[in-house]
Amino acid sequence: MALSSHTHSFSVLSVSKTTENGNRRRRARMVVKMAASTSEMAAAFEEGQLERPKWSGKTPLSRLVGALIAFKPLSSVLKLGARQVLIRTAEKGDIPWREMTKEILESDVYKELESIQNPSLVYPDYYLNPFHAYDEGNLSWLAAAEAEPATMSMVRRAIPNASTVDEANEVVRGNWLQAIEQHHLQYSRTTIIRDILDIGCSVGVSTRFLADKFTSANVTGLDLSPYFLSVAQYKEKKKGPRKNPIKWMHANAEDTGFAPQSFDLVSISYVFHECPERAIINILKEAFKLLRPGGTIVVSDQSPKSKILQEMSPVLFTLLKSTEPFLDEYHLTDLEGRMKGVGFINVQTGLTDPRHRTLTATVPC
Repeated sequence: MALSSHTHSFSVLSVSKTTENGNRRRRARMVVKMAASTSEMAAAFEEGQLERPKWSGKTPLSRLVGALIAFKPLSSVLKLGARQVLIRTAEKGDIPWREMTKEILESDVYKELESIQNPSLVYPDYYLNPFHAYDEGNLSWLAAAEAEPATMSMVRRAIPNASTVDEANEVVRGNWLQAIEQHHLQYSRTTIIRDILDIGCSVGVSTRFLADKFTSANVTGLDLSPYFLSVAQYKEKKKGPRKNPIKWMHANAEDTGFAPQSFDLVSISYVFHECPERAIINILKEAFKLLRPGGTIVVSDQSPKSKILQEMSPVLFTLLKSTEPFLDEYHLTDLEGRMKGVGFINVQTGLTDPRHRTLTATVPC
């Protein structure tokens, strides 16, 4: 898709509460602020006073929480509690978690597995850890069936004053997509995005947003979980044909098998907090290799500088850490520095919603 020149500035979207006729009620109001860079976009959202939350990294509080989580009987209770909180929070936000999960599990999604799965793929050791309160991590049908309601719940938590998931997505996904568009237009030698790779695409939520935004591009979603990819392919088939159908790839992001310089845009959304630093570095190296000169990488994930995350209650951050084995390592990783070390230039970073940062960078021409 050609990026038109008028997109040098883009809208920063946020949602706030309003009062009308003296009665306080929840109503969404889209606030538009013009910005010229991702860093200026961050001004629309609030950073905390610390580099990272006190409950993460190598702080005494982090070590204490880690010791509690390491006690297996307590860990099991925490994971169960985390799961119940996720489901209850989602359903309070009008996300039909159980209904959506049942619909997938009782569908013909299982037929997609044979065409998706790469039986020769060797999973990296870190990927075999339990994630998100699933003992099998991302390698299960239940995790795949619950991935989309979990993603919807994440978006609602990020923008709690939005009246609907769609409205929250206008902020979370809208700011992310505009950061991509603005960065590519400003720093790429070409304004055309022809080929896109979505690394860690899960069940294809971010992949579909990219395909809907860049309608002329060839989009590929890549993930380590064949179960997630099966759900992605199943749901995409139900939506009907596209001009450029999305391709789904079961592969390791550290060594994708794609030829060098195959893509103009590589996107990595909500992936790195589930990876050890060694995997983050390897994925960044692979992305650098896969991008054409002037190509853009975009990384979205938790922001250690988020005021909301830094002020999270002890109960919530303990539950969170019980389901995320590499969260401390992620918060300690100098992501901007690692991107520069790999060879990326024009590294930009900023909050694109109250909880998440978006980093964009360029492969030198």
